[in-house]
Amino acid sequence: MEDKGPEHHIQYLPGEIEWRDGPGSLRAGAQFAVLEGNPAEPGVFTMRLKLPDGFHISPHWHPGVERVTVLSGMFLLGPGETLDKDAATRLEPGSYVSMPPGMRHYALAEGETVVQLTSIGPWQINYVDPADDPRLQGQ
Repeated sequence: MEDKGPEHHIQYLPGEIEWRDGPGSLRAGAQFAVLEGNPAEPGVFTMRLKLPDGFHISPHWHPGVERVTVLSGMFLLGPGETLDKDAATRLEPGSYVSMPPGMRHYALAEGETVVQLTSIGPWQINYVDPADDPRLQGQ
């Protein structure tokens, strides 16, 4: 569905969401769907991430506020610059978290997990350790 801006009604039924591989800022195996806006441009956007069982997102931070709602699966979210599953909070479906700009954090998925992310573009993910950034692999 094309986003025609906030003056237009946007509606998705579950079967209408188009999942794509990526985004390129995450390791292979993740999928995403942009529901509203454009993460690469200024302005509000909403996207969903579908993560396979065992998927992890290495410690990173964002320059803008990140708001996450867990839709399915188990999303483990931890603060800090070191991935520590035992220190992560287990967020079950229906959980919501809002993280301020610059907060270092990491995430893991138990079972196939879908989260919805809302923020202000342009969206960026900055890995604490550049070696964890899949966009830099092979450079």
